[in-house]
Amino acid sequence: MNEQVLQDTARRLVSGDKGLLAMDESNPTCNKRFANLGIPQTAEARRAWRELIVTTPRLGECISGAILYDETIRQQKKDGTPFVKVLADAGIIPGIKVDAGAKDMAGHSGEKITEGLDGLRDRLAEYVQMGARFAKWRAVIAVGDGIPSQACIDANAHALPRYAALCQEAGLVPIVEPEVLMDGAHTLERCGEATEQVLRTVFYQLYVQGVVLEEMILKPNMVLAGLSSPRQALVDEVADATVGCLLRAVSAAVAGIAFLSGGQTAELASARLNAMNVRFKSRLPWALAFSFARAIQQLALENWQGKEVNVPAAQRALYHRARCNRAARRGEYSAAMESE
Repeated sequence: MNEQVLQDTARRLVSGDKGLLAMDESNPTCNKRFANLGIPQTAEARRAWRELIVTTPRLGECISGAILYDETIRQQKKDGTPFVKVLADAGIIPGIKVDAGAKDMAGHSGEKITEGLDGLRDRLAEYVQMGARFAKWRAVIAVGDGIPSQACIDANAHALPRYAALCQEAGLVPIVEPEVLMDGAHTLERCGEATEQVLRTVFYQLYVQGVVLEEMILKPNMVLAGLSSPRQALVDEVADATVGCLLRAVSAAVAGIAFLSGGQTAELASARLNAMNVRFKSRLPWALAFSFARAIQQLALENWQGKEVNVPAAQRALYHRARCNRAARRGEYSAAMESE
């Protein structure tokens, strides 16, 4: 694959004040969300939900790329049109989640290691033939008493660049996602320390393993206090802590940064991204974009309820959240948008 093509694709994913829609939930995760709303947990219900997403009018105005799951990339509209073609026709670049999930790490209670490297080269080749142009691999790092351990950080920081190198070999832009989780009572400062430690380790390994930084996207967490922390930081405090951490740990050569939402409410995720762009956009070496899942999808899912009659309302809700996040990239988001 021509390196220029990879660089162009990476830049397109974060250009035009757009961002990524992460619709790569595994079938068990998707079924769990359906169950919470009384939606049947069937393959057809999942297909119908995903058709609702990819056919949302004007979605390409705000979304540059969509991360799919293995089942999703093989699915079609009712009329037989592959989802990959529907997305491409809307100007949205199709991508694919390729890790096999986070598993318990042997000898390290409470910590996870992401699996999926075995056979990855062949799977990537298949996804390229299906039309994927980028990929994603997620590592999860918990914060708590005595964790994250250096062993956990090192293991995940070694797997991420191996995946990224295989992607670039196959002609796919890798999205590198080391997520420091929000679960717990840790402070904003503790999250910042852990996030910086993880990012420094990941970027050292990216260098060691020869990953071309201009041909990848970083998908990090925002620096946040744990969900059960008694003190939740103000929006501007999150913006300052997050950008400061990135400036210290992330190479300027990276094509772009697309934050995960990680359990934040949709409104807070938009507000925090907006604050970063208001305060720092003109001084940063990379674009600060979004790669949200529930923070874009959840309101639409609640509107849909598994009923065809609700599709237009659900699509309006999905577009609204995508539009809010495009505004946040411009530094133009406000709470007043939520009532529109």
